[in-house]
Amino acid sequence: MLYYLFEYLNELDFPGAGVFQYITFRTAASVIVSLLISMVFGKRIINLLHRKQVGETVRDLGLDGQKSKQGTPTMGGLIILASILIPTLLFARLDNIYIILMLLSTVMLGAIGFIDDYIKVFKKNKEGLAGKFKIIGQVVVGLMVGAILFFHDDIVVMHKVEVEFQQTDVAAAAEVSETVWQESKDVVTTIPFVKHNEFDYAWLIEWCCDNAMDWIWLIFIPIVIFVVTAVSNGANMTDGLDGLATGTSAIIGVTLAVFAYVSGNTIFADYLDIMYIPDSGELTVFIGAFIGACVGFLWYNSYPAQVFMGDTGSLALGGIIAVFSLAIRKELLIPVFCGVFLIENLSVMMQVAYFKYTKKKYGEGRRIFLMSPLHHHYQKKGMHESKIVARFWIVGVMLAILSIVTLKLR
Repeated sequence: MLYYLFEYLNELDFPGAGVFQYITFRTAASVIVSLLISMVFGKRIINLLHRKQVGETVRDLGLDGQKSKQGTPTMGGLIILASILIPTLLFARLDNIYIILMLLSTVMLGAIGFIDDYIKVFKKNKEGLAGKFKIIGQVVVGLMVGAILFFHDDIVVMHKVEVEFQQTDVAAAAEVSETVWQESKDVVTTIPFVKHNEFDYAWLIEWCCDNAMDWIWLIFIPIVIFVVTAVSNGANMTDGLDGLATGTSAIIGVTLAVFAYVSGNTIFADYLDIMYIPDSGELTVFIGAFIGACVGFLWYNSYPAQVFMGDTGSLALGGIIAVFSLAIRKELLIPVFCGVFLIENLSVMMQVAYFKYTKKKYGEGRRIFLMSPLHHHYQKKGMHESKIVARFWIVGVMLAILSIVTLKLR
């Protein structure tokens, strides 16, 4: 909203109003305001949750320090959501389809998590929202995201193409070529570590029909649904230690901010030889608020945590990362920069599958890890919670650097 106010002031030649035209300035403002909201108003929200007795019910898993977490306020994801939505509404261009998409996704995924937390806390049902309804909600979000990304007219990509033309002058005539940006509605994504690294989803079905583009949505939308569901559940699995999911999400957010900025800037896109996505640079303002919200929430969520984000926060954080990655065509890089989420998810899947297999084969279930998700395995081995979190963050930073390096390492 402030963008439009300062745009009007700039037309009136108001001194300094033109600075709001710069994405970098608005992103910095978004980060700062997000930090202030989460840190200043976060304490008030925590006190409100205390008064409403919105405390965490911790299952006894035989882990050190569990009893001290009993009664810690949950549903702190409301702090994160407010810290993302308010700065975005203030500093982003609200007529931008990517911003609209991110706002819708954030609210919808936050609502799913809020319902789950509400049932756990106020209905005293430890299971929360039934798994099938949670999945249905994620599928609906994925369906909406996939449909917008595929069908909306404002979502296009630009490719560099060589255009040849005849140049004539009094001295000589010659054929010359020039590189220009050409708009395309192709459903393409980025293949990491590969030169000329664009993958068109239409290639998956072009062998079976001539008009592949007319039917590629049948492939693309299910992929979007899978990515949104997998990453949001991965963040949910990771949210098991103080500050783990929050810090990891902040690191991922910085990575996505770099990708969004260079993808939405013609100069950087040309220099790095990557696809240019018009209007996607505005997403940097949104991800700035995301980073500020995570870092600000970490003020209260670091060990020992004064508040937990609950599913209100974890499902929203994972879903935001997934939708953002899809919007800037970096979904194939998710296993790299979301490596911590992936490892946590895989540890649970491996544990459950191996337990069922050995129970069927030997009559008793056996385990690969002492406990899953993976962070609980290290807790069982006697490692302190804060050390586990710090080491997971270090891994997250390494994966983030590797992801950014793919812009040139091909």
